[in-house]
Amino acid sequence: MNGFDVRSSNEGFAGIEEFGSEGTGAVRDLASAYPTANFEPTDAAVDSWRYVYVKRALDAVAASLMLVVLAIPGFVIAVAILATSSGPVFYREKRIGRFGRTFKIWKFRSMSCSESKVSNHRSSVETDAHLAYRARKTKHDPRITSVGRFLRRWSLDEIPQVINVLHGEMSMIGPRPIVEGEACFYGDLLPFYLAATPGLSGLWQVSGRSNIDYPKRAALDASYVMDWSLRTDFDIFMQTIPAVLRKTGAC
Repeated sequence: MNGFDVRSSNEGFAGIEEFGSEGTGAVRDLASAYPTANFEPTDAAVDSWRYVYVKRALDAVAASLMLVVLAIPGFVIAVAILATSSGPVFYREKRIGRFGRTFKIWKFRSMSCSESKVSNHRSSVETDAHLAYRARKTKHDPRITSVGRFLRRWSLDEIPQVINVLHGEMSMIGPRPIVEGEACFYGDLLPFYLAATPGLSGLWQVSGRSNIDYPKRAALDASYVMDWSLRTDFDIFMQTIPAVLRKTGAC
């Protein structure tokens, strides 16, 4: 497995060895600053049979319904993307899933495929602060198209992720999926993220999104894993639409 070696057992989440994540010393200090004494991975609630079977069944039903309901809006969005910028309708990127398994996430493309914009922006962020930039996305990224800015503002670019939910790579509710370069932000709390299936929405999504720094985001994910229940998922689900409408932390 590239990047992470995760082991689990019948008694719960057993451990993780990190042997190649990216990041600077400053980023590691930021992630490790959050106290972790109150979290014990081997007692994670996501080790229950309800999480594995009942949650998965509910995910499949909900994603199937969403696929039907969002088919027409999705078609309109696809046409708008094709009509306003050159390039594919969808954007796919490798993310880290449960137990460190990687998968390709589906999103509506929100950025320009213009080589000049991509290369100019890439050169401006390839510094030691690259991961911090990734964590706190700028609202003035020149690569974002006019349609893409609207999609991001209302989280519509994430609609295609129902495909990931149907495939079992994601859940309706869970920690938001991260790229490998972001793993170092979690510090000692990384095993909690890896113990759960990433979600379309989650505590981070309804608590402020990009306005929340990584130590707090990691703590939210750890809290979700420790205290998971179907009621918790329902509560987060009910908070998701109001959070999207408030657009807090969206960019």
